[in-house]
Amino acid sequence: MRMDQMKLQRINQLARQAKAEGLTEAEREEQAALRQEYLEAVRMNLRGQLNQIDIVNADGTVENLGEKYGKKGH
Repeated sequence: MRMDQMKLQRINQLARQAKAEGLTEAEREEQAALRQEYLEAVRMNLRGQLNQIDIVNADGTVENLGEKYGKKGH
């Protein structure tokens, strides 16, 4: 999952507006929803990266973290 550029720009626009003049209730709700979507995208990206990591144990065996911990989110 990847967040599109327009949504990222809107998050930044709302953050600047919040500092400068404040937000309406509708804008605060929009900001919260966009932030939640952004955090989910970051978490999924991190899980995807971690699922690709292989650990070499002291005995020489290779263990994939994604297989070991269940590839959550995929």
